[in-house]
This record gives sequence, C-alpha cells and structure tokens, in this order.
Amino acid sequence: MTTPNPDPVPMTGPHLYSVPREPGAPAPTPRPRTAWTADQLMAAEFPEPRWAVPGILSEGVNLLAGPPKVGKSWLSLGLGLSVAAGGKAMDAVPVEGGPVLYLALEDTPRRLQTRMRKLLGGRPAPAGLTLVTECPPLPQGGNEAIAGWLDNHPDARMVVIDVFAKMRGPSAPGASAYDADYAAVGHAKRIADHYGVAVVLVHHVRKAGSDDFLTEVSGTNGLAGAADATLVLKRARGKADGVLHVTGRDVDEAEYALQFHAAAGAWQLLEGPAADHTIGDTRAAILRHVRSNPGARPKDIAAAMPDVDADTVRRTCSRMAADGQLCKDAAGRYYPDPDTKQTAQGASGVSDRPAAASDQPELPGHPGSALSGCPASSDERRSQ
Repeated sequence: MTTPNPDPVPMTGPHLYSVPREPGAPAPTPRPRTAWTADQLMAAEFPEPRWAVPGILSEGVNLLAGPPKVGKSWLSLGLGLSVAAGGKAMDAVPVEGGPVLYLALEDTPRRLQTRMRKLLGGRPAPAGLTLVTECPPLPQGGNEAIAGWLDNHPDARMVVIDVFAKMRGPSAPGASAYDADYAAVGHAKRIADHYGVAVVLVHHVRKAGSDDFLTEVSGTNGLAGAADATLVLKRARGKADGVLHVTGRDVDEAEYALQFHAAAGAWQLLEGPAADHTIGDTRAAILRHVRSNPGARPKDIAAAMPDVDADTVRRTCSRMAADGQLCKDAAGRYYPDPDTKQTAQGASGVSDRPAAASDQPELPGHPGSALSGCPASSDERRSQ
C-alpha cells in the first residue's frame, strides 16, 4: 500500500502514522466486482453483514452523534472495550470479540486510563483494543494509517474515530458544504467497505432540536447521506438517562432507552421499548393497563387508577393517541398498537407496519423498535 510519507515513522506508543504493510502481513482483500447483470445479481450469494454490536452497529460507516457532555465518548469507549473483549455490550447485547482500533483524538493517555479503570471495574483490560491519541486527517495519510493497522489485524471488528472533526481534513476548493460533508465521510466509507468492518464516527448535533433526529446532526445532510447508519444519543425524560435513535441501510429504525451509571462510567441498555422509560408516570400506567387490556375505554382505565381522576385519564388517553403512543377506534376504545387493534376487531390481521429486516439480529428484551402508533383522527387532533 502506498504512503505519502517518504520517511515513515513506525507505529509506536500512542501515535498512529501512515506505514507500509509489514512483510508477511496478509494482502488486502481484492475489491469486489461492481457491475452485474440482473440475473447474475439475483443468482449471487452474499454473506450476512458483520455486526460489531448486533442490531445496532453493522459493518460500514456508523455516524454516532449527540450533544456535548451527553456521554458519547463514554459510550463509544465502552463499546470498544466490550467488542475487543467479547461478552455483552451495554450490559445486554452479546458481541463477538475481535480487535478494535480506538482513535481518542481529544484525550490524553492519562484520561483514557482513568476512564478505562472505571469502565473495567477491576476486570483485565483486553489486549485486542488499540488506543491512539494522534493521527493525521483521513485525506492526508490517516486513511493509509488505519488501513495499515487493519492489514495487520485482518480479524478486526471495529474502528472508532472520536471525534470525526479531527480526522475529516480540509474541504476541496470550491466544493459545496453538502459535497464537502459527503466526501469527508466517503474517506471512512472506503475503508469500512474495503475491510468489512464497522467504522464509528463520533460527531456532534446542532444546538436547535428537531422532531427528526437525523436533521439534528451537525453539518449538512451529506454526513448522514454518506453514512450507512446514523445513531443519535439524546438526553431523555423519565427513568432513562438517554435514548439512542438508530436508523440505517442494514439496521431498522429504532429507539433504545439507556441508563448511565456515573460511578462505573457505563451506559446500560434498558429492557423494553424506549417509550416505557421516557414517558411520565401517568402515561406509563395507562400504557401498561392498555397492553394488558386491549380495547379498554377511558372509564375502565380510570377505574384501575384510583389515584388519577377520570378527566385526566380521558385527556391523557386522547393525547397519547395523537402522539402515536396508543391507537383509538371509532367506538372510543384504546389499543397499544395497530396490530392489537385489528386483531381485537376481527380484522384480517394484515398490518400496515413495515416488516422488520429479516437479516437484522433481534436485541435481547427489545422485540421491536419504538411503539408503533396510528395517526390520530381529526376529532382527536381538534381536542388537543
């Protein structure tokens, strides 16, 4: 592999430099063919995507964004340790162990040691995790440096770049903001696609919030457009400390509630849909009752909640239907999702929800993504 550095510096200590492939190292995987006839493509057999964290982080570029101080670095370092050692990521998702390269470009070795000591909690540090604190930008030798490490670790499972801004490099003269963002992620995507590994780019979100988490990613839509998956970690209300919003080409759109354990520096994946952990106590109680009693009316729900007056229950049910947390039929009965509503009404059982991708692993305790609601009727919207 060529390198722009005529006098390369060996990879030693906390630095990662552009180095040629060492003698005896396995040759890079040949590039796959890019042109097919339709019958050839349909007859071909492809391996399943390689998952660094099944159901959440697949091979390809994964853009992990969140506001400052939300805990992105704790999350990414914890994932790196889990994948390098094997075991369970976020204390819930079984992962296959393998080498991980973690570029902690805003940290010092001392800070990394302190964080890992917290995260490991006395467990031995995995030798499969390589930590780097300096690396040139991707267009200026960083891509060759990462490729050199991957050549020497053919069974690598993940590369984390924390933060992406340190590695993206300057934009091409005259390029639009969108084209510059797309090209910047493109450098990482070429590495991810060539080696079949998950590359995680830690990034920031805008200050202004949005109903669509994808639009919160700082920069233009070129960043999320070039990435294979986008993950946004947001602070949450209720019992959860955060919600991880996920969408991508090989991963279903989903929301996962997380709890942060400050003493251990660790993010834990909570059981059940994210809405169970982020909504208020009254809504949570109503949701539990309707799940156990599909087709319940507000008066029935109020009877089961003696501490909440009937008017509050009625108004809350209507608002939950408008927010997509419940479904309501023409007779005023409430259901937890469209499938339950159709089954209870003796419908054909055909759901209007899109089917989950068959090749995506199902997370433990997470049989689906967020709650699947149904659109509020016009009279419900007028009542808000």
